[in-house]
Order: sequence, then structure tokens, then C-alpha cells
Amino acid sequence: MVHNNNKPKPDDRSDNVEKLQSMVQDTLQNMEKANETMEVSHGDQKEKIKEKNERREAAVKGMRQEIKDEAQHNNLH
Repeated sequence: MVHNNNKPKPDDRSDNVEKLQSMVQDTLQNMEKANETMEVSHGDQKEKIKEKNERREAAVKGMRQEIKDEAQHNNLH
């Protein structure tokens, strides 16, 4: 008989800020590449790229807020 030990892993938030910063950087690079692609795109494709970059921009804002929250959490502990 196999016993599963379903204990949750401890919440290790020590590297969340670094991970989030990396995600922000990757997203910003994707936005830049998309802007370059948009310059040679037309019509519907151009609009789709613009909409996707708007969603990316909103995601970056959220990640930056999360970075602030994580930094505060880490400074309290």
C-alpha cells in the first residue's frame, strides 16, 4: 500500500521578486518585438498585435505591483 504524504510545501517567496522582474523584462522584450512586427503588418494583423500589447502592458503593471508587494513582504520578514 502506498501512502501519499500530501503535506503542502512551505511557502518560499524568497525569489519571487527576481522571478517577477524576469517576467517583466521578458514581456517588455516581447512587446518590443511585436512593435517591430506591427510596423510591417497590415489591417487585422496589426490590430491584433496592438491589442495583445495592450494586454501585455496591463500584465506588466500587475507584475510591478506584485513586485512591490513581495518586496514589502520580504522586508517585513
